Amino acid sequence: MTEIDSEAADVIESYRKRKERLVPLILGGLAIVLLVVGIFFVVLWFTGDSPPALPGFLASKTPTPTVTQTPRPPTATPTVTLTLAPTLTPTPSGPIVYIVEPGDTLSSIAEKFGVEIVLLMALNNITDPNQLFVNVQITIPESGSLLPTKTPLPEDLYPGQKIEYQIQSGDTLETIAAEFNSTALAIAELNEIEDPNSIGVGQIILVPVNIATPTPTFTPVVGEATATTGS
Repeated sequence: MTEIDSEAADVIESYRKRKERLVPLILGGLAIVLLVVGIFFVVLWFTGDSPPALPGFLASKTPTPTVTQTPRPPTATPTVTLTLAPTLTPTPSGPIVYIVEPGDTLSSIAEKFGVEIVLLMALNNITDPNQLFVNVQITIPESGSLLPTKTPLPEDLYPGQKIEYQIQSGDTLETIAAEFNSTALAIAELNEIEDPNSIGVGQIILVPVNIATPTPTFTPVVGEATATTGS
């Protein structure tokens, strides 16, 4: 082989080797370029307003939403409200406590509760029915209550001895005087009563007893002969 042929062979061998080294470099560079382009398109895909659809083999099936029926609330059963008839509150029959109001009198209170004045006075220790003060509490006796039984007077009362007496309905100074062997004048003077007709039921007065001689009552005997005058 001549020297020229030898040089030509070296040149060809050198080109071949250089080509063999260049091909992997080109392929590697092309792969890098493709990878960068692919990454670019993937980013553009996911960040765009309307990303392209995935291929059928990559796309996952979107589950069809199941319509869940919300149960309707149960229908409320109307409640029937029974209207009860008003219960009549019975008027307390007593004894009750009553507070005296402006304009009250013992007579009006007795009439309001259907009791006797003397009973009110006896139960509340009232000696003068005209002295009734506002806001004072008095006890109202039970309807139909009776006056307590009078304590019988002792038999050894001396003449002129004074006793307390509570005037009852229908009493006058004369009837009181006759009951205790007294006089209407003495009773009026002792209690400074100027008008005998001004005494009131329930009023407590002093009565001087046994100062008058009881007048005997004559009872005619049936069948007794009656004296006649003339012959």
